[in-house]
Amino acid sequence: MIATFNLSSFNPGPFILLGIPGLEQFHIWIGIPFFITYLVALVSNSVLLYLISTEHSLHEPMFFFLSMLATTDLILSNTCVPKTFSIFWLGPQEITFPGCLTQMFFLHYSFAMDSAILLAMAFDRYVAICFPLRYTTILTCQIITKIVMGIVSRSFCIIFPCVFLLKRLPFCRTLIIPHTYCEHIGVAQLACADISINTWYGFAVPLMTVTSDLILIGISYTLILCVVFKLPSRDARQKALNTCGSHVCVILIFYTSAMFSVLTHRFGHNIPHSFHILIANLYVAIPPALNPIIYGVKTKQIREKIIPLFS
Repeated sequence: MIATFNLSSFNPGPFILLGIPGLEQFHIWIGIPFFITYLVALVSNSVLLYLISTEHSLHEPMFFFLSMLATTDLILSNTCVPKTFSIFWLGPQEITFPGCLTQMFFLHYSFAMDSAILLAMAFDRYVAICFPLRYTTILTCQIITKIVMGIVSRSFCIIFPCVFLLKRLPFCRTLIIPHTYCEHIGVAQLACADISINTWYGFAVPLMTVTSDLILIGISYTLILCVVFKLPSRDARQKALNTCGSHVCVILIFYTSAMFSVLTHRFGHNIPHSFHILIANLYVAIPPALNPIIYGVKTKQIREKIIPLFS
């Protein structure tokens, strides 16, 4: 029995992902928009990466951070969405414990990366508008490299402990996850042991990180607005605000959907569980599809390159 317990701790059997319990009769129809959204995310982010890599005029810090955002969105989409619509169309799916941990890691890692990249893009807009003459001397290749290394290492250091927090837990119950993908607390709740450390870490650390990112983004845009409204001409103010418009839209979509998903999961005990899961799926599907479209429509340099590409 001890051997069995130890084996279940380190190598539990496959998990079963159910999808959205209570909405099984609608799974086929729900899967269609998710599949379309996935294709849009795949094509639009790939086109964006292609344009930024091939067009010399787009080799600027702002577009480099945008290419990082597109890459992270592709990771997020491919981590969760294909498994999601396969569950909707083919029924409950098995996933191994290592596969579940891998999916969980890249899901949360993508979220942490997105938040950090949006902060870096806010800093880029702050330098571009508040110190336009010093833009190229401040955001040098060395500084950008350090920012990228900071984004990658911070996200990794925040999320990687979740893997060990799950691997230390014994799993002795039926390994059924009433969800479409593996996420940290959802997997931890299946363990037959105390998960208070998982709960506190999974909620407090990412929330504090995202909160600090939001505060710094807010400070950046407050300083930007102070400078913009001091500009002498209306055209100059309009041009400065337009350069920030797409970034603000992406920030609102990302943080609104993510925070709503987290808060309803933690505190919305009276909200149906199926609604929780549906919102969580929209969070991983919608932003990766909308982000490149928003930048393509609202950013003049990208819009000018996309139109000839398709015509």
